[in-house]
Amino acid sequence: GALSMWGDRMWHFAISVFLIELYGHNLLLTAVFGLVLAGSVLLLGALIGDWVDRNPRNKVAHASLFLQNTSVTVCSIVLMLVFLYKERIEQIWDGWFTVVCYTVVIILADVANLASTALTIAIQRDWIVVITGYNRGHLAGMNATMRRIDQVSNILAPLAVGQVMTLASNVVGCGFILAWNLFSLIVEFFFLSRVYRIVPALSVKPPTVVADELKYCSYSFSSGEGNHEQPETLVESNYSSRICLKGITNFPQCFQRFRCLLSTCKDGWRAYYRQPVFLAGMGLAFLYTTVLGFDCITTGYAYTQGISGSLLSLLMGVSAITGLMGTVLFTRLRKSVGLINTGIISSCLHLGCLLLCVCSVFAPGSPMDLSLLMPYFRNNQPLLPDRSSIHWTNNTVLFDNDPSGTAPDSYVSIILLFLGVITARIGLWCFDLTVTQLLQETICESERGVVNGVQSSMNYLMDLLHFIMVISAPQPQHFGILVIISVIFISTGHSMYFVYAHRAKRKHHLER
Repeated sequence: GALSMWGDRMWHFAISVFLIELYGHNLLLTAVFGLVLAGSVLLLGALIGDWVDRNPRNKVAHASLFLQNTSVTVCSIVLMLVFLYKERIEQIWDGWFTVVCYTVVIILADVANLASTALTIAIQRDWIVVITGYNRGHLAGMNATMRRIDQVSNILAPLAVGQVMTLASNVVGCGFILAWNLFSLIVEFFFLSRVYRIVPALSVKPPTVVADELKYCSYSFSSGEGNHEQPETLVESNYSSRICLKGITNFPQCFQRFRCLLSTCKDGWRAYYRQPVFLAGMGLAFLYTTVLGFDCITTGYAYTQGISGSLLSLLMGVSAITGLMGTVLFTRLRKSVGLINTGIISSCLHLGCLLLCVCSVFAPGSPMDLSLLMPYFRNNQPLLPDRSSIHWTNNTVLFDNDPSGTAPDSYVSIILLFLGVITARIGLWCFDLTVTQLLQETICESERGVVNGVQSSMNYLMDLLHFIMVISAPQPQHFGILVIISVIFISTGHSMYFVYAHRAKRKHHLER
């Protein structure tokens, strides 16, 4: 898991930088890349999960690992060649060969991301449930450990590859990622094979369920604490796609296959909707529609408010620490108050901290000016300025009319904003781990892959909405509006979880 997460974090950071460098410091390629990634997982998430469910665990893990690392390796080689011979490539086919190279890079990177999604579903949503022996305490500890590894990798992996790219060159950076993926492929393949042999239960998968059968999960989670709410484990499986070819033999083979894939997607979304934990999963997805995180949008806004890059790096480190605190809080709360109550407490903590962000919108030093929205609609002005009026610093867009380093009248607003964002990470990651474990405990083993695939699709869909928000209101003076909209989406997500918790508690009370 550590090797896989480290490689993913390095690659996601590096490919964004590479695409910006290739396209003359313009965000177009990066935007297209992000759109392709989100769109592909959104459309294919259910199919990926269905493939995970239908095949043996070792074959799924090995195939996903091989495809991911091979795609990244080939993509790194293509990028190295483009960086080395960029001028020559631009002269071939009147520059169209360059477009071909960019397309190949984006396609390979997208294939790697799809394979990474399959591997994540297989390992983090299925394997660890079986490895922990369906023990709630062990599963919570494993989930928390995996999340801590991810948080540390999220900070250190981009730093490592960034230093290589800065001290050497982009070509050397590509070579570094290439070498890492070849090394990681061998080691991860060996470790996964070893774990598969050590845990015999991994070789046993339930038979695929078809034709509207009602199926009880064949396992039960054990717990020594005795005060946990029992998530509902009855789910309805309806994979008519497994037998969809029987009723459409009058169509050509290609149409039969296409219709079968559509049926699989439809049944996957239906299976997701039927889950008892559906509202909790939707609530988690709604948390992705936010600008209140340490992404390029928030850091770009901070630059326009006079926050230096070194201070931002320090704040990112502090946010990683609070994220780790959230994983510790999760394990302790789950032991003392139970899993469902842990989600309620973490939701309240998350929302309470985000109130500081709402206060920052109206605090002294806030640049919010709603009147700036009107010229876009009255004069049909473009949402983004001309490339000549953009400066580029650390992949952040800085406009001439808002130069970096210009000190605001007061720092109260920006202090409240980052204080809310940083402290909210505790509740955020605690809530994320809660919903993750609810999905692991509640979803029937035969549907674990497809339901988690649809969950990934929902996460990407809601993440797309927050980029649309930024495109609609791109200026720093609009950021306050984005903050308020983000808090509304997050509040809606937590409200969905509260409804789920109320239903689960009521059902548990009636069963007693």
